[in-house]
Amino acid sequence: MPASTTFDLPIAGMTCASCAGRVERALRKVSGAEHVSVNLATEQARVQAPAGSLPALVGAVRDAGYRVPSRTVELSIGGMTCASCVGRVERALGKVPGVEQVSVNLASERAHLQVLQALGEQPLIAAVEAAGYSASLPQAASAAAAGDQRRLQYERLAVAAALLLALPLVLPMLLQPLGVHWMLPAWAQFLLATPVQFVLGARFYVAAFKAVRAGAGNMDLLVALGTSAGYGLSLYQWAQAPAGTQPHLYFEASAVVIALVLLGKYLESRAKRQTASAIRALEALRPERAVRVVDGIEEDVAIAQLRLGDLVRVQPGERFPVDGQVEQGSSHADEALISGESLPVPKQPGDSVTGGAINGEGRLLVRTQALGTETVLARIIRLVEDAQAAKAPIQKLVDRVSQVFVPAVLVLALCTLVGWWLAGAAIETALINAVAVLVIACPCALGLATPAAIMAGTGVAARHGILIKDAEALERAHAVNRVVFDKTGTLTSGSPRILHCQAVAGDAASLKRLAGALQRGSEHPLAKAVLDACAEQGLEVPTVSNSQSLTGRGIAGQVEGRDLALGNRRLLDESGLQPGELLDKAQAWEAQGRTLSWLIERAPTPRVLGLFAFGDSLKSGAEQAIAALHARHISSHLLTGDNRGSAKVVAEALGIDDVHAEVLPADKAATVAALKRDGVVAMVGDGINDAPALAAADIGIAMGGGTDVAMQAAGITLMRGDPRLVPAALQISRKTYAKIRQNLFWAFIYNLVGIPLAALGYLNPVLAGAAMALSSVSVVGNALWLKTWKPTHITEEAP
Repeated sequence: MPASTTFDLPIAGMTCASCAGRVERALRKVSGAEHVSVNLATEQARVQAPAGSLPALVGAVRDAGYRVPSRTVELSIGGMTCASCVGRVERALGKVPGVEQVSVNLASERAHLQVLQALGEQPLIAAVEAAGYSASLPQAASAAAAGDQRRLQYERLAVAAALLLALPLVLPMLLQPLGVHWMLPAWAQFLLATPVQFVLGARFYVAAFKAVRAGAGNMDLLVALGTSAGYGLSLYQWAQAPAGTQPHLYFEASAVVIALVLLGKYLESRAKRQTASAIRALEALRPERAVRVVDGIEEDVAIAQLRLGDLVRVQPGERFPVDGQVEQGSSHADEALISGESLPVPKQPGDSVTGGAINGEGRLLVRTQALGTETVLARIIRLVEDAQAAKAPIQKLVDRVSQVFVPAVLVLALCTLVGWWLAGAAIETALINAVAVLVIACPCALGLATPAAIMAGTGVAARHGILIKDAEALERAHAVNRVVFDKTGTLTSGSPRILHCQAVAGDAASLKRLAGALQRGSEHPLAKAVLDACAEQGLEVPTVSNSQSLTGRGIAGQVEGRDLALGNRRLLDESGLQPGELLDKAQAWEAQGRTLSWLIERAPTPRVLGLFAFGDSLKSGAEQAIAALHARHISSHLLTGDNRGSAKVVAEALGIDDVHAEVLPADKAATVAALKRDGVVAMVGDGINDAPALAAADIGIAMGGGTDVAMQAAGITLMRGDPRLVPAALQISRKTYAKIRQNLFWAFIYNLVGIPLAALGYLNPVLAGAAMALSSVSVVGNALWLKTWKPTHITEEAP
């Protein structure tokens, strides 16, 4: 029976005594819960329950309809060397009352926790230290980078010193095949090996001692035991040798193993640093200072001093210090590192700018709209960090193996020693083979296989404007074989434009001029489409007089002395006019789901001047995106509330396989659920009405520029509204998952093959040490290949 613990839970949402009673009854139903009391005044519940019951208690409160406030805590963890260390830190943190969830990442050396609001960081740090590791709050990016650099420099010097001291010891073994028989005297070997063993190798003893004290084992324990056995055997052989003879010593094995393991850890540290380069690149975009403008006076201030509504000046070539809106000036913004958009984006008064982007050629005044953790850049960094901290479901197998890995290796080493000795081998041979088993076993490769690939994959995806929320989303996305698209705002621009224009007499340009005059000053979306078309063609729009709105029909006015009106079919019928020669086109365009507007002249002789067909234009790259999906044998589906004619036109233009039209927002989730019965479904959308469908899909993909609700419901967020990023997101997910499987395969095969070979005497400790160092480096190196990934189907468009 687990030990009983007292839990103090803050409860939010209780408004009366009946609420407190409801919470109390819910908590009493949790297995093992006793002595339950709920205080409405303090909004606290006190429960005595078995250790580890916190998730069940929190779940009971939430199921009852109330909240248990929680927060996210990030800790930097020092001293971890393998998958066993990760498991030990997670178990230590998980035992702290108030911790709901914990995930420890070996590659980033971070712990990501969800804890109750009232729990401070100190108990968490104390728990990690009690387990034999160090913990601290994460440093600022610049300080962390400086600390990493100092640590790498120290490791580089330690590796160089170890290799220099070990080289004379291993040199005789290297010269022997060449016929050169030479050996250092025992005292020289002792002097060279001792500083490697106990000074440069002290880190292994310290970490091994902490692990043993905590009642566990790790890679450091295996290295410390193995090299100490070889070193101790050498001292014994030396002491027992008759005077004047050269005993067979194993100082070189111990020293070279430590030197190679140090080299492997150094290369591993460098590689792990590269996997986190995406986060560092994003953090480097944050300016530290800004120029604030107050009553026309400019002042240089720290970012922390800015407030919402402040006006900041941004010179050409500077980074925007805040998210805001352009108040004055025009320029272009380079947002490549934030959204992946390679071309500069034009900025005019009223346009939004994103902190961290680079201002182009113009001087701008920007009104601050978001600061600190609420900026787009901060949210991107937080999403990437969360994704890199999370564990893929496949990692659970590794966690189970790592719990028994070190004890199993110790048992195998002991069996090797006893087995060789019982078989009649000399104790020296038996001990050296046991040492080889200890040294070659590498839980490091197992621990790094998954997080290294996830960090590299999510990092490179973020550079191309693809934010993967968590490792579970990444693992699910690789298996997608059906993609469901919302239409408006996802495959189409979401704003109407003139798709067809037909004049009864004269040309389309003059028709647009007259329609544009009537629409002057109107905020209607169709009016904007007409005026945009005039601006694109450089048409001069005449002035309008006596303008009047015709409710439910359109608009009328005097243009160049002519009495004109622009509106729907009802306007045409009420004017007593017939479509005439435009009837066939009107019917065809209506069948395609287009919105029609008729331009008529009301006096002196009523007549039809022309017809406009409005529709939503396809986004650039939409056709390319569907083709890329089909090339990977992924079927495409269109899910929209629009009429069937409009949906069919879009589907035929893009080559979409299946159409679900006139679907109400409430029914979108049901449609997605039905599609999931026969495959793994990704849903792509951008609006509030898409959120239920995004959540219902196996993986939700939210388009950039969409609503926050859609992005929260999605597992993947695209930073810009380019449909081609959808196949790109699935592509990087597949490649990352493939790297995870490759890494795990090699990590398992390495141990499954290497340990038996060492036990059978086919590997000496020196080769075993080299193989162990190589295994960790190769796993991280394989993951780093992901950094070279680029979306294969996105071609840059000319500006």
